[in-house]
Amino acid sequence: MILHLSISAQDPRRVASVLAELWGSRALPCPHPIEGGWIAFADDGRGTAVEVYPLGHVLVPGPAAVTHERSKARASASHFAMTTKLSAAKVKAIAKREGWRVLVCDRGPYEVLELWLEDERLVEVLTEEMLADYVASMTPASWEKMFSE
Repeated sequence: MILHLSISAQDPRRVASVLAELWGSRALPCPHPIEGGWIAFADDGRGTAVEVYPLGHVLVPGPAAVTHERSKARASASHFAMTTKLSAAKVKAIAKREGWRVLVCDRGPYEVLELWLEDERLVEVLTEEMLADYVASMTPASWEKMFSE
């Protein structure tokens, strides 16, 4: 089980606020380890959260745990999937309000809403209707069956 993760964004407060809204919760400042960070809480009783740091700041090993060297890279291999109690239409409306791309994508055994935070970072949003197919397919046995030769 993933308890929390971190991503970066040009506008951490805005991104964290949208993620918290998708969970029906709220975002708060998260100044440690990076000043200017925000955290979106799922408020699910399990401590699930996403920390959003200013773009370009990276975590490194050591006591400080962060470097403030700014990176010009805007693409990332990082993404995560999350659930929402909102409808697909509401997720699409939020994306439209923010000016961000959202697509309904068929992943084979399940569908997701690809929400591109700031049109640069991918979050796969699953509605309650999408979740059953995801859970059924996300097992080692299911993956072996799908991807074995």
